[in-house]
Amino acid sequence: MIASFFPNGWQHYLAGGLFIGAGVALLYVATGRLAGMSSVFTSSWSYVSSRVAFRQPRWLASRAWRLQLALGLVLGAALWWLLLGPAEPLATGVPAWRLALGGLVAGFGARLAGGCTSGHGICGMGSLKLPSLLAVLTFMATGFLTAMALGALGVAP
Repeated sequence: MIASFFPNGWQHYLAGGLFIGAGVALLYVATGRLAGMSSVFTSSWSYVSSRVAFRQPRWLASRAWRLQLALGLVLGAALWWLLLGPAEPLATGVPAWRLALGGLVAGFGARLAGGCTSGHGICGMGSLKLPSLLAVLTFMATGFLTAMALGALGVAP
């Protein structure tokens, strides 16, 4: 039964989850800050954009550590890839326009929800925040319904 859900094994998912959990717990314990990626994205735009949305004091005050967090994630993934190689092929059969459309919809949803799945799902729920629980339930329900609707329409990845 478990093999059908995890045809490539489950151990690397467990290891990744433990590393992510340890990283966000360390950030929270050491600084009291939450590590949501949509906030990292927004605060990073404050370096190059003069739009009011990106020039808010909360983004300007936190952009240095958030950019360091983003660079650490990218460098950590690059190091993993260089040392161990890619776990799976780096290609997908999904057309680029669908990936871009999905990214835009997910990005809009993250801003509408006041955070993304990593911020609400990992950090917010980990610190027992009710709005994060509601956001994650909404993310999951929307994802399930969308997948079911597209499957019923015959649209496969």
